[in-house]
Amino acid sequence: MASGNFNKRIYNFSSGPSTLPLSALETAAAEMTNYRGSGMSVMEMSHRSRMYLEIFEEVKASLRAALSVPDTHEILFMQGGATFQFSAVPLNLIGDNGEADYAVTGSFASGAMKEARKYGRINVAASSEDRDFSYIPPQGALKLSPGAKYFYYCANNTIYGTEWQYIPETSGVPIVCDMSSNILSKPVDVSKYGLIFAGVQKNMAPAGMAVVIISKSLAGLELPYTPRIMSYRTAIEKDSMDNTPPCYAIYMLGLTLKWLETQGGVAGMERRKAAKAKILYDVIDASHMFIGTAEKSSRSDMNITFRTTDSELDSRFIKEASELGFANLAGHRSVGGMRASVYNAMPEDGVLALADFMRDFEKKR
Repeated sequence: MASGNFNKRIYNFSSGPSTLPLSALETAAAEMTNYRGSGMSVMEMSHRSRMYLEIFEEVKASLRAALSVPDTHEILFMQGGATFQFSAVPLNLIGDNGEADYAVTGSFASGAMKEARKYGRINVAASSEDRDFSYIPPQGALKLSPGAKYFYYCANNTIYGTEWQYIPETSGVPIVCDMSSNILSKPVDVSKYGLIFAGVQKNMAPAGMAVVIISKSLAGLELPYTPRIMSYRTAIEKDSMDNTPPCYAIYMLGLTLKWLETQGGVAGMERRKAAKAKILYDVIDASHMFIGTAEKSSRSDMNITFRTTDSELDSRFIKEASELGFANLAGHRSVGGMRASVYNAMPEDGVLALADFMRDFEKKR
């Protein structure tokens, strides 16, 4: 793990793009120039070739199985990542002169709300900005609008280290959820959602794609000026191939899903994530130096955010950690401090090693 030793992998605590399963990377490397005797890379294949369509269908079926996606919902692979969906969601769902409810619990939910305001009336159903986004509002704090076409929230807030511990009750209004940073980390009752989307660069695949899981009943409601590339109806009708899809990201998602299956699926991931998060939160809670920045009832199991009382000490911690092979521990530039992102592919060994370093760092001071 020593700095400069390029024969060993570091522990990459990046919030995204993040670490991928080693087995997936090794398989991709082995197949990089010659996929299963085809004589070419997956990067070079026609997306309409028989060989690639087999990859595509297998990945789609694997994701449906992993998340128990019901037949009422369709799975789409769309370019542009999660930010693309900030516009696609209202364009497709808000309707003429429509309105929607948004829970603002962090930067990404705030960004999505601002984008949606271009297309309709947006009600802030709840916000945690009053305490620097350190908590998730409870169900009783949600102020729902009777005319809302959908309710929007971000399940896990990477910058602030908070995570929703419940599915909001909306009295039948379709729920739209950004699950970019905790998808595949625990079982999800997909039937309770009108639409789920997730940028893939945290728990699934390389950046550049979003997975969209949408109730078929919501297709065809788009505003008349919705760009074709953003239309969920078109994406469903063309099976995500109205244009060339993000072929290699889909292939890598398939390799990640194969690894996920060997780890016990999303149920196995739920056990692992809780154990990994507890290791670091136990160090923080027992410390006289480190301070957790999220309220305990709202803590994320994916992004552990913390700091010391001294910004210079924070910088020293990040520097010394980096020298030992613990990479990307700096908090988001907007909040500072530290952030350890322990997504699915982060091995428990890395979390244990970081915990040891944290205790040692404090002991020496």
